[in-house]
Amino acid sequence: MYKRIHIFIFAGLLLLTASCSKVLDKRDLGSLQANLVFNDSVLARTYLDYLYDQNLPSWGGTWGSSSNLSDESYGESKYFEGSLLVNDVADFGTKLDANNNYGKIRALNLFLQEIDKGTISPTWKATLKGQAYFLRAWRYFELVKLYGGVPLILVQQEAVGEEAKDNAYVPRSKTSECIAQILKDLDAAMAVLPARWPNGAADWGRITSAAAAALKGRVLLYWASPEFNPAGLADRWQAAYDACKAAKTLLSANGYGLHTSFSQMWFTEVNNPEAVFVTCFNNATGDQARKNNGYDNSTRPSINGTGGGSNQPSKELVDAFPMKDGKKPAEASADYPYDPQLFYRNRDPRFDATIAFNGVNWPLNGVSGYKLWTYTADGKTTEKGKASNTAFYCRKAIDPKPATGEVQYSGTDWMEIRYAEVLLNLAEAANGINKPSEAYDELIAIRQRAGILAGDDGLYGLKPAMTRAEMFDAILDERLYEFAFEGKRFWDLRRWKLFETKLNGKRRTGLTINLKTAIISAADFEAQRDTVTLDRAYREYFELKPKEMDTKYAIGWKPEYYYFPIPKSALDNNPLLVQNIGWGGNFEPAQ
Repeated sequence: MYKRIHIFIFAGLLLLTASCSKVLDKRDLGSLQANLVFNDSVLARTYLDYLYDQNLPSWGGTWGSSSNLSDESYGESKYFEGSLLVNDVADFGTKLDANNNYGKIRALNLFLQEIDKGTISPTWKATLKGQAYFLRAWRYFELVKLYGGVPLILVQQEAVGEEAKDNAYVPRSKTSECIAQILKDLDAAMAVLPARWPNGAADWGRITSAAAAALKGRVLLYWASPEFNPAGLADRWQAAYDACKAAKTLLSANGYGLHTSFSQMWFTEVNNPEAVFVTCFNNATGDQARKNNGYDNSTRPSINGTGGGSNQPSKELVDAFPMKDGKKPAEASADYPYDPQLFYRNRDPRFDATIAFNGVNWPLNGVSGYKLWTYTADGKTTEKGKASNTAFYCRKAIDPKPATGEVQYSGTDWMEIRYAEVLLNLAEAANGINKPSEAYDELIAIRQRAGILAGDDGLYGLKPAMTRAEMFDAILDERLYEFAFEGKRFWDLRRWKLFETKLNGKRRTGLTINLKTAIISAADFEAQRDTVTLDRAYREYFELKPKEMDTKYAIGWKPEYYYFPIPKSALDNNPLLVQNIGWGGNFEPAQ
């Protein structure tokens, strides 16, 4: 009996495919036979495109940008309140659903299982399978990041009958076994996929061997990090180094590299050298459906009825960015001093590309001369629409070009892995095997592209002769500046087990910028604010006060949160599942 794939998986695309029209005229439209799909290269690729749509990460990766779960931004959460319950992290998937993790894995397994039975060419089969292997590796890695080891299901399970029910009870594999399977799938993808697709725009966004190599480096870096490697095993760091080095070599040989502009790299799509693993969006109309990323409109300020103003930077993030010469504000030099009243001056250019602050020139909604004002006067905000709670907005990847009415249709692509991450992953792994000179090389490359000044020693503000521990800290700091609001900070703090030392007991802050109305009236200042120099405005007219954002509780992350619990509903469904240590079970996720 043929396995059947429900037509809703890709009906819309099939109806646009001329080569399928005669088949659809003669077949039951309620389902589609697997042997039919995998005997037709167009249908097989269309099914793979459905798998892409199911599995590609959206803006910010897992859980969006997760900025409210770090020191980048703020927001109430059970994670930081310390009140997380067993069923709160429900990514495991506990029911038959095509859209949960195991539903997606089932579809990938079906594809990998059935494609070999078809009559399409061996070369085409291998290329399609390579992309599916990558997506399965990605799906399992996302699960392992959350829970540690999970059941490894590598073939489609039957869905009917008592025997099928018993066979569906699969115990958790060790985390090490899951990592080994993820690496096996990535190696399989690397063996058959091109480093770049030859068709350019037509295949932009498809998985490549370069993406698989970069993800392999990320996976092994996590496996070497303290969360999974509490004993600091040297072989883990060596494996991470080898994979990250190989990824950089492959990428560099095939035209990947740092984009020349940190601020503009998001608006270069096809053949963007920075883009390694990409999720494509579009704002097209006509023969394509709009697939909008949602991030841009939800993040930009509320202006003329558009913009949600989310992802508001904390004062902690604002204060973290280094100066133009690469020195931290607390260590600022006489040439580039730090003044807390004029906090925006002399900063790393990534500051201006990431942080929108009171009085900044920020072209928005097609208005080239727009200035953002977030100050208060007589206790009231001067912003029109929803006001920022921290006095700051995230500026990264916000497209200035669309006019009001079009900003909600942003088609800016999401780069889940970009070349800068490959370099910083390599820096971290190199430091892990005591090769600090290589770590310096990669940090310098990142800072040079950012526009930081080289300095007389050519170290771009980095401390010379750092210890291994100092270098790890410097790399994590660099990742904060480079990847702010890209969904990396939460996972970096988690894999390095740093929540207790960096955040616990603290309350994140914003800034209240008050106009000194005893000196100048609100109306008089508004009349001249777009022409007065910003330095004068801040020196003479503004009073800056920290504003506590975490008002209900100080941050209280708990040690057991480094591995989340398997939901009780999953445990009830499968008697062979064992709960994690720290949550009432004895499964050790670090093994």
